[in-house]
Order: sequence, then structure tokens, then C-alpha cells
Amino acid sequence: MEARMEPAVQKRQVLFLCIFLGVSWAGAEPLRYFVTEETERGTFLANLANDLGLGVGELSARGSRIVSDENIRFLLLNPLTGDLLLNEKLDREELCGPTEPCVLPFQLLLEKPFQIFRAELWVRDINDHSPGFLDREILLEILESTTPGAAFLLESAQDSDVGINNLRNYTISPNAYFHINVHDGGEGNIYPELVLDRVLDREEVPELSLTLTALDGGSPPRSGTALVRILVLDINDNVPEFVQSLYKVQVPENSPVGSLVVAVSARDLDTGSNGEINYAFFYATERILKTFEINSTSGGLHLKAELNYEAMQTYTLTIQAKDGGGLSGKCTVVVHVTDINDNPPELIMSSLTSPIAENSPETVVAVFRIRDRDSGNNAKMVCSIQDDLPFVLKPSVENFYTLVTEGPLDRESQAEYNITITVTDMGSPRLKTQHNITVLVSDVNDNAPAFTQTSYTLWVRENNSPALHIGSVSATDTDAGANAQLTYSLLPPQDPHLPLASLVSINADNGHLFALRSLDYEALQAFEFGVGATDRGSPALSSQARVRVLVLDANDNSPFVLYPLQNGSAPCTELVPRAAEAGYLVTKVVAVDGDSGQNAWLSYRLLKATEPGLFGVWPHNGEVRTARLLSERDAPKHRLLVQVRDNGEPPRSASVTLHVLLVDGFSQPYLPLPEAAAEQARADPLTVYLVVALASVSSLFLLSVLLFVAVRLCRRSRAASLGRCSVPEGPFPGHLVDVSGTGTLSQSYQYEVCLRAGSGTSEFKFLKPIIPSLQSQNTGREVEENPSFGNDLGF
Repeated sequence: MEARMEPAVQKRQVLFLCIFLGVSWAGAEPLRYFVTEETERGTFLANLANDLGLGVGELSARGSRIVSDENIRFLLLNPLTGDLLLNEKLDREELCGPTEPCVLPFQLLLEKPFQIFRAELWVRDINDHSPGFLDREILLEILESTTPGAAFLLESAQDSDVGINNLRNYTISPNAYFHINVHDGGEGNIYPELVLDRVLDREEVPELSLTLTALDGGSPPRSGTALVRILVLDINDNVPEFVQSLYKVQVPENSPVGSLVVAVSARDLDTGSNGEINYAFFYATERILKTFEINSTSGGLHLKAELNYEAMQTYTLTIQAKDGGGLSGKCTVVVHVTDINDNPPELIMSSLTSPIAENSPETVVAVFRIRDRDSGNNAKMVCSIQDDLPFVLKPSVENFYTLVTEGPLDRESQAEYNITITVTDMGSPRLKTQHNITVLVSDVNDNAPAFTQTSYTLWVRENNSPALHIGSVSATDTDAGANAQLTYSLLPPQDPHLPLASLVSINADNGHLFALRSLDYEALQAFEFGVGATDRGSPALSSQARVRVLVLDANDNSPFVLYPLQNGSAPCTELVPRAAEAGYLVTKVVAVDGDSGQNAWLSYRLLKATEPGLFGVWPHNGEVRTARLLSERDAPKHRLLVQVRDNGEPPRSASVTLHVLLVDGFSQPYLPLPEAAAEQARADPLTVYLVVALASVSSLFLLSVLLFVAVRLCRRSRAASLGRCSVPEGPFPGHLVDVSGTGTLSQSYQYEVCLRAGSGTSEFKFLKPIIPSLQSQNTGREVEENPSFGNDLGF
């Protein structure tokens, strides 16, 4: 049967949207659709898209669904076309019973964005049930003295249909004594009443059998019949009478089975058997017979089964009091069932979204509806969740709620939320229902990797083997999955001249660093580079750290002697005057070591000497000094073998040979050693030329100095008798010896020179050093040369 909209709603409704707590509201009046019961499944009811003013395909795009309180899937929605179809045959009597109209509310739920439209399906009745009597035979006992016009109430028929299809009339089979009157009992019920037309004569007609017919108002009408047997009795002239014709009581629905509801009472003025009263239900329905029972002697009405306010709120009972003579009286008992808070609230989940991507703005997590089958305050409800959660509940229409996030979620802070939705009614005692849901937070690549240190310092000893593991860098990522999988890499060096690619490599998976080749401390003491850690998210995030590699020295270099030179040319000969005192500085061995630290700490010692005990070597600075006074018996030529040794492990050493010539004075001709003479003879001419040139330049410089000093001295007092050295106002510094503190040399030596006035031999006077070099804080030994050394040098 084709559905149509009610005339009052056939006019096109104007739908509007209003934002309330972030949720779309539906219109004030629901849409109404009508269908006749027993309509075939698949029948077209309406097009919701047209009725709501939505475009084609909008229902599908917005995630539409039909929801109802009872979760009865009696409707089917085609989201592509918007057609609303009947999903199953409907039985109005099964769905609504005697309730008229039979309204089945439902809602159209749109999720994107969230919006609810209310609608109702009205099920119309058809005449598919015939009236029926509970008893197929009705027995009446009537006194023969009953006057015409007396009325006798008969059992009413029952018809499950409603409206015009319900019970409408009663008829009785034709007879000479009775006719039927139909009375309206209220609430749409009619009762048949048998009226006596003429006096009965038991001796003439002791029993009558009539057919009572019940008719409904359907088209065509349906009917049901019952047999009425009338027994004519002897006279009993007093009818039992109830104290009250109407009893009204209220009974809580939680009253126990067997409890007393009410006690009815009737009295009869007759005596004997005619005065004995028996109580019974008068044509009670099946529901009443299952729920109540009456004591036939006392008239007490008791519960036979539990009451349920949600199923039935009011019971109307007719109780008959009959005496022994067959006369009876009737009263009505109306039982009102009062509600108690015996139904906890219910939560009906419509949709749930999990997981939710972190950093998302306000997101709808769940849509649900709550209800309570009680009434009054017992049906009022409060919905809540825990206070310490980043979620809020937003109420909507028809007791719908949405659970939304307060703001973006952070998976690294919490990856899972257990939410307990608590629904509490306002009854006494209060009842509550809890519904637990779990919301997972999916990861977004929003955290860059972080190194455990911003900078790393690694040490590796030189001469290492290639592919040596020298250390590791480590980074962590608080994201999950691929977003937390890291790849390590070397960053381009800041120094373009640093061959980083040939020095180190990094394991991309674990951050292990390897030296690709053997390192040399003397060539490269340290180098610095950057490493990066990149995750596999999209987009990828990365971070950087600095790594400094320090090369540790190994004792792989022997000491190198700077002075005296050992280049295979003529050996250097040191001149020592025989008048030198003990401790006279003969020369100084200067050596360096390419290593560092204790590997470069040098010590000196005399290995061999022509005359042991005459000369000694200071172990820390390499100074060669006389150990005692010289004598005429000492050989004029001496050869010393000095060893220079470092402090490494194992130690390394070098040796140097010194030639020392003892002379009576510097004016004594230089006597070369035989070995030196032989070597000089073999010296190449270039060396000779250089020596000659150097001697010439030195002579000219010395003559200039002597002339300058002489002129200055002449200007002073001519005290020729004084044998002291005349020092001019501006002392003339002569750097005869200036050895910088290189290698293991402890300090720099600078000597002041001046001429002795009136000296015919132009003797030099060696005085104490003027100022030690600032590069060394060690206190140098003051050396004052003997004046006897000032003999002619023989230039």
C-alpha cells in the first residue's frame, strides 16, 4: 500500500539548522508517514531526500542511517536514491496492542556533519481480527419472579482491532422474552445487557438457549458468537449489595506476589443459603486472571503475579457477589499501578570512531542515545564521563549525545583512553548504567628524532686498523611505527678540505661509527663532523649532533736531533778553553719529537766519552758541561756520544756525536780533527763559498761594532788606568747566542757583550744573560765566562 503524508504535514515544511553545542538540531515537528498493517515488505513509503530538501547522493555522502528506540529494523533506507522502504510486514496489534494511534518513532541520523531528523511511522489498522468471547457458553440464572425490564449484564466480546474495526454492536437471536441493549462502558468499550420483556414462568419455560452475536465496524464486518443459557429459578427476593460500587486503589509495581490489593465486601438480607455470598471475577480478561486472584469467601483481592508499570498502568476489574439463591451484585475495582525506580537507564550506541589521529581538531568520537523506561523523576537522567579526560559530552535532541574531543590529542602523552559513560536517573534510589569504550590515538609524525647528546667526543689511537669501531651515536623518536624508525647519516663537513668520506663511516641502522683508514696523530690530531638522524615518517623529520674525534698519540716517532746537525757534512767541533771551570757550558744538544705528551718528553745521557768523567750531560735540557777542572794532562780532542730518549712505551731514542777540542785560548789556531780535515777536503766547493761569504759578512759587522763602541768610549773620561769594562750610556746588545726554546730547550739565552777599554787584543767579556726568554718560566743558570776566554779569536 502506498504511503502518504498526513494532510496537515503535506505542505512542504521549511527545515532549518541551528547550532547547539556544536550539534545540528532537527526541526520542531517530526515528519509523519503512514502505512497500513500487513503491507508487503519492500513497499515504497517516501523519498526522504526530497522531503528534507537534500540533494541526490547527499544522504550517501553524509553517512545516513535509520535508528529507532527499539532497534526494530522495520524500515530500510536507500542512501543513493533517498527512498524509504518497508523492511518487513507490520502487525499493528503486536506492535501497539490497544493503543491508538500506533506510532513508531524513528530518526534519520547524518554523521558528516552530525544532524538528526525526527520522523514517525503511523501504522493503520485493518479489520483482520474477529470479535471473540472468552467463554463459548454464558450461563444465566433468573428468578421467575423477576419483573419485566430487568437487565442482566453479559460478558463482553474482545476485538484486537481498533478504531472503526473494533467492536461496535451486539445482537441476540429472536425470542419472546429478551432483547439486547448495548451500553458504552467508557474508554471505547461497549457491554451487552440482556433485558427481560415479559414475566418468566419456570413451569412453562424452565430454560432458554439464545445466541449472542458481537459485530465489529469493519467493511465487511466480522462477528463472533456465544451461547447464552438461561435457567429460570425459584424466588430469592434479596440481591447481595456491595458496600461500595467502586473501589480505587494504588499499588506499587514492586508489591510482592500474594500481597493484598483490596478487600471488597457485600451483604445479603436473605438467610440460609440465599444469604451466603460467594465472590468471583465477573468475566475478567485473561491478563486480569493471570495477575489477580480473589478469595471467594472473604472478598480479598490478592496479587497472583508481579506488576509492571511499564507494561500496564491501570487494571479495571468487575467483582460479582452471588448468594446461594443465585442472585448477584457487582462492583468495580480500579487498580492504579504506581511507578517505582526499577529500570536502570539504557545507553544505545549509534556510532563509534576509533582510532583517532593525534593533533586532529575537535572530533566526534561517539554518537549515542539514552532512555529510561520509568516515568516522572524516575525517567529523568544525567549523563557524564570522567573529569580527567580530554573529552566532553554534548547533548542533542531526543536524548542524543555526542562525545567529542576537547582539542588535539597527543599520542606520545597517552595512546589509549578508557572512557566510562555513566547514565544516572533521578529516582530514589538512583539507578545508573555505565558503558565503557576504548578510544585509540593513532600516531602522526610530529616529533623529530632527538640525540642522547648534542655533541659526542670519541677517542681513537693512531695507527688503528681500518674499519675499526670507534664509537656510536644514538637518537630516539617518541613517535611509533615507521615514524620512529631512524636512519643515521654523515652530514657534509663544514671544512671543505676535510676528507670526511675517507675518514669515517656510519651504520645507517644503529649509528655505529667506523674509522675507514689508519689515522696519523702527527698529520691529524682531531677533526669534527655532523651526524643526522632522520625518521621514516611523511614528511620525514630529522635532527643533528656534532661528533669530535680526538686522535690519541702513539710512540711511533723517534727523537730528532736539531743541533748539532747530523747531515753527513763536516762535524761540528766545540772549543773549550783549558781554563774552564767545572760546570762550564760546552754546548747544548737540541732535539724534538714528533709525538706528544709523555711520548715527547725527552731525556739526555752520555753513552760514550773519550775520557769518562770529564764531561756530563744534563738529562732534562741536553746541556753538555764540564764535570771538573781541566788540566794539561787531558787530551786535546774528545769525542762524546749523547743519546736522546723519549718517555714512550716502548721508548724510542736517537744519538748524536759531539767533537770537543780543548784549547789554551780562542786565539790559538783551530786544529781540526783528522776526521774533520778529511771530510773538509771532500766538501763540495759550494759549501766553501758559503763559509767564506759568511765569514766576510761577519767580519764587516764586527768591525762596525768595534768602531761604534770605540767612538763612544772616546767621548767619555779618558781614564785609561781603569781596567774595567766601559759601558756606554746606551748599552749595545750583541746577540752572540740566541737559541729559542724549541724542542726540549728549557729557555732562551741572550748574552751581553762589551769591550774592555784599552785592550789591545780586543778581548770579549762574556757577562751573565740579560733577560731569559718569556717563553719559559724556568730560571736559567747564570753563566759568567772567564775573562781568559777573551783571547784573540784569530778572525
